[in-house]
Amino acid sequence: MADPRGFLKYTQRETPQRRPVPIRLRDWKEVYEDFSHDTLREQATRCMDCGIPFCHNGCPLGNLIPEWNDLVRNDRWHDAIERLHATNNFPEFTGRLCPAPCEGSCVLGINQDPVTIKQIEVEIIDKAFDEGWVTPLPPEVKTGKKVAVVGSGPAGLAAAQQLTRAGHSVTLFERDDRIGGLLRYGIPEFKMEKRHIDRRLEQMAAEGTEFRTSVNVGVDITAQQLRKDFDAVVLAGGATARRDLPIPGRELDGIHQAMEYLPWANRVQFGDPVTDENGLPPIHAKGKKVIIIGGGDTGADCLGTAHRQGAASVHQFEIMPRPPETRADSTPWPVYPLMFRVSSAHEEGGERVYSVNTEEFVGKDGRVTGLRGHEVKMNAGKFEKVEGTEFEMEADLVLLAMGFTGPEREGLLTDLNVEINERGNVTRDADFCSSVPGVFVAGDMGRGQSLIVWAIAEGRAAAAGADRYLMGHSALPAPIKPTAVPQR
Repeated sequence: MADPRGFLKYTQRETPQRRPVPIRLRDWKEVYEDFSHDTLREQATRCMDCGIPFCHNGCPLGNLIPEWNDLVRNDRWHDAIERLHATNNFPEFTGRLCPAPCEGSCVLGINQDPVTIKQIEVEIIDKAFDEGWVTPLPPEVKTGKKVAVVGSGPAGLAAAQQLTRAGHSVTLFERDDRIGGLLRYGIPEFKMEKRHIDRRLEQMAAEGTEFRTSVNVGVDITAQQLRKDFDAVVLAGGATARRDLPIPGRELDGIHQAMEYLPWANRVQFGDPVTDENGLPPIHAKGKKVIIIGGGDTGADCLGTAHRQGAASVHQFEIMPRPPETRADSTPWPVYPLMFRVSSAHEEGGERVYSVNTEEFVGKDGRVTGLRGHEVKMNAGKFEKVEGTEFEMEADLVLLAMGFTGPEREGLLTDLNVEINERGNVTRDADFCSSVPGVFVAGDMGRGQSLIVWAIAEGRAAAAGADRYLMGHSALPAPIKPTAVPQR
């Protein structure tokens, strides 16, 4: 039971300090300072003994948040990681990367700052690793069934770990040269150092999961061969079809998708031989005037990367208006709040420009030199140009960070002949099975571009569906209700 007066004793929400900007821009390490366990216990004590913990519903994983908060309050860290791992395979990822919808639905957040749930989560798992409590959990009995998981992002990793622990022989395929998907190549080091992925992969390998990298399923292995070699397949390839900006000048050199730009910076940190004589990767921001089109998390990742590479200037464009400083009326509690947020990358510099639309790229000798745009306003649900607001801005590098439109269809999905819904995603039933029996779908490939917590939750649920298909029943937890899954 929580301390019912804890939120009255400790009224201030506290989070870790970020390292000073001039210092952290010199390296690629995570930006946060260490957080005292005593302070963390005080923050955990703020968790109320509320009758209905709305944070459970705010988290797609159904994390037992009040329980592990109270365990931390009572200094029962080993029990806390057991409760945390009961619902979340990878709290070291979500504790660093999730936008924390649980905090948006915290009851204390109605009239005070919410509990620091996300920080408590990451401190629990980090302590668990430090203490050696995170150990392999191999199955006691093997089923003799073989499962292929395609895609090694958070959904694929979660599905693979669950199915391996259920006793199946699991092979995880990844077309890149390293396991991790967007966790590996889309998330910069300053947001999550990749050692967190590597130590989890060591656990999974010891449990029996087989990893196969540099294998493009649908090309290197045909869909027919995949079905022949495995008793079930889980598709977790993500929503990797990038949204483009087909306007005049798009063909100019120097205009790149965010996911063409970000992986190079990570590869440099891995020590890959990808730099020139000046130590620069093929796409870089050093000394350049950078414009990022897209105001979301991927745009912020590009922003922080450009700062560390030594960009001359950075502007980040967003077509939507600037959010309000506090929770918008359109997103009342316990809905995740629309409000103005300052990430660590935004704190480091650059200019955020709202309510603007890019109408043309301009260039010289085949290379981008700038863009032309104008301000917009919303009218009856549509953007309208604000006359007289036209502008031109110089740019040596333009990065498109406008999200993704769904999974890539050519190749594996086409060959499997799975049904695609009206949103361009793979259709699933209540067991996360596609229109092809034995082929299951998890994460962004079926849901569309979404949050890491949804990916892990869907990976767990798809694993339960695949296990049930193979064995006739399943003891694996499925955190997402069938009503949350689009029906065929």
